[in-house]
Amino acid sequence: MIRRFGAIPERNKQYTRRPGVYVILPYRGMILLTYQADPFWEFQLPGGGIDPGESSIRALHREVLEETGWSLSKPRRIGVFRKFVDMPEYGLKAEKICTIYLAQPGRRMGPPREDGHSAHWVPQNLVPDLLHNTGDRHFMTNYLTGA
Repeated sequence: MIRRFGAIPERNKQYTRRPGVYVILPYRGMILLTYQADPFWEFQLPGGGIDPGESSIRALHREVLEETGWSLSKPRRIGVFRKFVDMPEYGLKAEKICTIYLAQPGRRMGPPREDGHSAHWVPQNLVPDLLHNTGDRHFMTNYLTGA
């Protein structure tokens, strides 16, 4: 059974399962986060949805590059959770299956390629309070405490 974070799914609603990959990228006491300004502002672990036919690792590399402009290396899966969300940009309600990785940042390849995103190196002790997503916050806190 996959642990759920966030809202309880609404009864009698159809949810589309959407797998995604997200990553904790630490370097010298800092964590690389993406800041998304639209549809509402929030700091997030870099990552996103896996396209049909795409592997998890390929999606992770693509999403991190799109959202931060950075490459990554040595990704290692550290956990998974699910959350139920409205995704008005896709016109659906989704059961997001979020796989979390720990990886090393590679190098900056340029600015983020995805509109409305910017990359930020944040002191690791500040990161849990900045993350809106309770699942991301859980895995980030576990990483910081060595749990």
